[in-house]
Amino acid sequence: MKYLKPMRLYNELLKSNELKRSRLLGLDVGDKYVGLSLSDANNKIASPLSVLVRTKQNTALIASDIQSLISKLSLSGLVIGYPFDRQRRSPDAVQVKCFIDDLTETGKFDDMKYTFWDECFTSKNVEFLLKPLALHPVQYKTITDKFAAVGILQGYLDFANRSRDQIQET
Repeated sequence: MKYLKPMRLYNELLKSNELKRSRLLGLDVGDKYVGLSLSDANNKIASPLSVLVRTKQNTALIASDIQSLISKLSLSGLVIGYPFDRQRRSPDAVQVKCFIDDLTETGKFDDMKYTFWDECFTSKNVEFLLKPLALHPVQYKTITDKFAAVGILQGYLDFANRSRDQIQET
């Protein structure tokens, strides 16, 4: 996997979209689940996709699932939620970095590009909205992770589209 800065990933996506429709996959990496979201064909709107169960032993299975989604949904990049802190040593930041390293080691994503996007408060925002619904704890957690991935990807898409529009206006 190859890391690209956020706007570089989006610019490469735009170039590839001239040839074929490409989408982005958003990931919210947690200790038990990985929430997934998907951009629309125009890369304007993020929608919830699914949640993958995560354990220390199933990285290869998660990699296979993501690899299948890449080909089935014409994905050209990943937007991964990352807790930006000043030291970049928070347990959550280390967890995300280890997850990316583990995915890379599977060798299934050599041509895949990814970027990080700030996941600050995405889960908390979703939890705040879901609290009045009194859902079963497992259902609550999976919905939270899925919609946190939507928040990450939508934040990225909004930024990238706004930045592109500002460049075109000048």
